[in-house]
Amino acid sequence: MTSDAARPREVFVWIWLPGRTAPVVAGRIHAEDDHFAFVYGRSYLARDDAIPIYAPELPLRRGAIVPEPPLEIANALRDASPDAWGRRVIAHRLSGSHGGANEFAELDEITLMLQSGSDRTGALDFQASPGDYVPREADNETLERLLDSADRVDRGLPLAPDLAEALQHGTAIGGARPKALIRDGNAKYVAKFSSSTDTCNVVKAEFIAMRLAKLAGLNVAPVSLARAMNRDVLLIRRFDRERAENGWTRRAMVSALTLLGLDERMAAHASYEVLADIVRARFIDPIETLRELFARMTFNILVGNTDDHARNHAAFWDGDSLALTPAYDVCPQSRIGREASQAMQIHGLERRSRLSLCLASANKFLLTDKRALTIMRDQVAVIADHWQEVCNQAQLDDADRRLLWRRQFLNDLAFDGLPKPFAEALESVAGRYSA
Repeated sequence: MTSDAARPREVFVWIWLPGRTAPVVAGRIHAEDDHFAFVYGRSYLARDDAIPIYAPELPLRRGAIVPEPPLEIANALRDASPDAWGRRVIAHRLSGSHGGANEFAELDEITLMLQSGSDRTGALDFQASPGDYVPREADNETLERLLDSADRVDRGLPLAPDLAEALQHGTAIGGARPKALIRDGNAKYVAKFSSSTDTCNVVKAEFIAMRLAKLAGLNVAPVSLARAMNRDVLLIRRFDRERAENGWTRRAMVSALTLLGLDERMAAHASYEVLADIVRARFIDPIETLRELFARMTFNILVGNTDDHARNHAAFWDGDSLALTPAYDVCPQSRIGREASQAMQIHGLERRSRLSLCLASANKFLLTDKRALTIMRDQVAVIADHWQEVCNQAQLDDADRRLLWRRQFLNDLAFDGLPKPFAEALESVAGRYSA
């Protein structure tokens, strides 16, 4: 691993401005005693089309901007840095060892920024130079090579240099599961792979949840299934990239963790109700956005997605206003016992996976009880009516259908605490079908 003396102390932030296909340097991150400060470049501040990386956290102004404690780095910058899987791949590659799970704990943020791929989430990249932009990416890797690379990292096996290079491209995106980035013609995709620790077909389960979410009227990223090395691969089309005549444009994004002003150590305090307050104050089309956010919250409960943490919600940022991105990472999670809790608080400090808590919070989303109940009822009907159809599309086997149905999808505890006639009606709809 890199010694403290050899660690880089600064990195330059490059940004794709709205509609542009080439980046410009925006500023510099430099390490201080216990945090990372950011300074906008004078040339960037002089541009007529300059936008803040994210306001109010990084407003356009001269001088060093120090993150608010207890943050160590501005959240808008951390959003573009590798997450758990990317950090694991980088540590595995740099150490040349057998991939210990905690190797990335020794890597500082600037090293991770410089060692990860350039095609990262949103509109930022990190470079060692303020004058020369050198992308770290490779668009033409096959799914087979990427899957082989991810599988070796997942199992703690050494990577050959060419396999390490193949997987580096996907190190800049978030999440904890094995994944990579690929390009197919005029679209870019996140490819998600199975893990050696999976107890069911997680790839197909996420495909099913995302397809059902679309059928339920939610704004979700398009998904498809592929096969490589006789294994399933989930392809999620990226919504932060758009093909232009002379290249690719990038849409700036910030996570809900950034909107809430929290870091990973404070993520348990993330709240749907507080996020709703921010939507009302700062988002375009707040009424429709609140309805969409509420519907995502209830859908997560109905399909058993308890991994709805604040980095799994995001907003586009155009330098002035915010707009909710399509939903992503809607993936049913296995549960132990009957009870389950969401990653974000639903009503007050409560986070139990129950629709009754969503109903109690409906006024925060400017919804009447009647409208909130209608959203829930319609989602239950869609999941029940299309369950077999979408499972057939995924070619999900009978064993996994039995494992998911009424455990993750439409678990009966989701209905506890609702008005009795309504809960009974929902259970009746859900109970009409069997796996």
